This record gives sequence, structure tokens and C-alpha cells, in this order.
Amino acid sequence: MKSTDKALPPNYKWYVVAMLWWIAFFNYADRQAIFSVFPLLEKELVLNNTQLGLLGSSFAWVYGLGALFAGTVVDRIRRKTAIIGGLHAWSIICMATALSRDFSHLLMFRAAEGLGETFYFPASMSLVSDYHDKRTRSRAMGFHQTSVYLGTIGGGFFAGLIGQYHGWRLSFLVFGGLGVLLGFVLSRYLYEPARGASDHMKAGAPLGIGEFLGLAWRTKTVRVLLLAFVCSNFVAIVMLSWMPKFLFDKFHLSLAMAGLTATLFLQLASMVGSPVGGWMADVLRRRGAGGRMTVQAIGVFGGAPFMVLCGLTQSIPWLLAALIGWGFCKGLYDANIFAAVYEVVRPEARGAAAGLMNTVGWLGGGAAPLLVGLLADHYGLSLAIAATAVVYLVAGGLLILGAVKYADVDAAAVRAPVQ
Repeated sequence: MKSTDKALPPNYKWYVVAMLWWIAFFNYADRQAIFSVFPLLEKELVLNNTQLGLLGSSFAWVYGLGALFAGTVVDRIRRKTAIIGGLHAWSIICMATALSRDFSHLLMFRAAEGLGETFYFPASMSLVSDYHDKRTRSRAMGFHQTSVYLGTIGGGFFAGLIGQYHGWRLSFLVFGGLGVLLGFVLSRYLYEPARGASDHMKAGAPLGIGEFLGLAWRTKTVRVLLLAFVCSNFVAIVMLSWMPKFLFDKFHLSLAMAGLTATLFLQLASMVGSPVGGWMADVLRRRGAGGRMTVQAIGVFGGAPFMVLCGLTQSIPWLLAALIGWGFCKGLYDANIFAAVYEVVRPEARGAAAGLMNTVGWLGGGAAPLLVGLLADHYGLSLAIAATAVVYLVAGGLLILGAVKYADVDAAAVRAPVQ
């Protein structure tokens, strides 16, 4: 794979993060928009909680099913092509969602958008890892992660606002159209780096899916990180998919305010937590390869009590405090999702590694909207949300195990010469 021969500015590695920031913004704005118009879909198409939950789960399952394949493709083609092509694909599908006339149409477009978006993170995180070495990798990925939070806020608020005054279809046209335009602009300025450049490693031949899965299974740190990501993603998807309706029903907020409140406070707190988590991880990494996982464990252990408070409180001020606390802790974890796994995966397999993380995390965690919808129909949404704190505690235990017992051994194996 040839990298660009163009002379790049000294700080171009940070310009790359800034450009990818905008793409990730629309990646999350597009996927979040539908949750803020759940009440409109519920009324217009006569949907129940289980059907609404299935709309969230269908995206996650298709996203997850396609992620490993997308990751192995990314390891074989120019990552710029995967990033810009994926942006155009999911943006067009987002626009097409406005054509839906019944539940089956929504389900089809929602699932298709998951397939379109699945190439982005394997490609972008692999590309960032070749511009940023272990000294700045978590900070770069932590800053990039802030786009996820602002994209979620933008998708949640503006979809609710547009839906409140102009119907739910227009928001999909707006977000999708802006994404297509962004792709044409950034295609001129994004360049492909050599694989392994920042780690001063020569990338080997890309691995087949079976070969990579065998390697991942033998790497205990990868197994731990995969299970922890399932748990963390489960909780996060619950919050993103059900919190707008939870606020609309329990606290009687307007559609726009429910969409804004469900995203603004926790996502802004995550925007603070993610750079802090990136900085902490880059510092702790100097002491050992488990430093990034340690920061992740702090995040999920800290977030568990806030999940209980979110679900059970009857007070809006306490709810906002819980959303802020949970959001900050989530940011600590999120900054290191891919940086942690890249400690124990060679450059030629990093697209596949990110794809595998998304496959397992989204297939396992993607059941969350449907399961919580089923629980809510029987026990109420408040209790269903609070119960997810247990899932966070499991994630924390796994991460501590990996950081203490496995990370240093597996990281040393990565530096060994390729046979």
C-alpha cells in the first residue's frame, strides 16, 4: 500500500484528527437522530416499545455483523477510500430513510445504515495509529472521540427540534445531505500514511479472517478487551436509545428538550472525560502496557452508581447530576477503546482488530435496546435502566484482570520480529 509522497506540514498528524473529527460527527448524528423522534414514529406508525427497540438493535446488529469483514477489507485497501466512501454511502442511506412509510421500511433503512457506517472506525483508527505513536495515541483518539459526543448531541437535539416543527423526515434529509457535501470537501485534504510508520515497524502481509481470529483468540488481552467492550457498549446503547423517551414519558419534557437533555449533559461531560482519559492513559502507559486498560476500568467502575441514579431518581436536578457523572466516566473509557487493543496488535491487523471490537461489541451490546424494551414493557423503564449498572461492574473486573495479568506479556510479543 503506497502512502502519499506529498510533503506534509509538521502538525499534519493533528490536522488528520481534526478532519476525521467532522466525519465522526456525522457518523453519530445520523445514527442518533432516529431516537429523538421515537414518539413521532410511535404515534404515526403505531409502534410499541419492542418495535422501537428493534430499530435500535437492527442498526447495531448489522453494524456489528459487518465490522470484522470491514476491518479486514480496510487492511487491504487505502483507508482514505474506505473513510470517504463510507461517509457517502451512509449519508445517502440516511437521506433515503425519509422515504419510509411503515415499520418495515424504517427497519430496512436502519439496518442498511449500520452496514454503511461499519467501515469508518476500523479505517479511521488504523489511520490515526500510523500518524500518532504511543506517546500521543490516546490523546489523539480521545480528542477524536469528542466528535462522537457532539455528533450525538447534534443528532439528538436537531432531529427533535426539526421533528417538532417540520416532521421527522426532514432531519434525515438535512444530516444526510451535509454528510455527502463534507465527503467531497475532505477528499482533497486527507492523505494515506504508511502502515506501521509511527511505531517504526514494517507491516507484514494482511491476515485472512480465520488467521486473524486465531491470533486474537490466542491473545488474552484482546479477549478481555472484547468482553469489556460488550458490557460497556450495552450500557451506552441503552442510554442513547432510551433516554429521550424516558425523559419524555417520566418528566414530561417536550420532544426537543427530551432529545437535548438526553444527550447534552452526558455528552458534554464525556467531552471532558475523553481528553482527560487520553492524557491519563498516555501517562500510565509509561509504566506498562496495561495503563490504558486501567483508565478504562476507572471509568466503568465510576459510572455504575450513576446508572442506578439515572434510572431511579424522581428529581430532574439529580438526574442531570447522574448524566454528567456517567458521561465523564464514559469518556475515560472511550478514549482508550482502540488505543488499548493496538498495544497488542501489529499494524497490518489493526483494521481487523477495530472491526472485531465493533463486531463483538455491537452484536453483544446491540441487544440492549430490545432487551430493555422488553423489560420496560413488564417492569418499567426506570428499573430496566438502573439494572444495567451490574453490566458495568463486570466490565471493570475484566479490565483490571487484563491490565494486571496479560497486557505486558502480549505487548512484548507484538514487538517481536515477524517470522
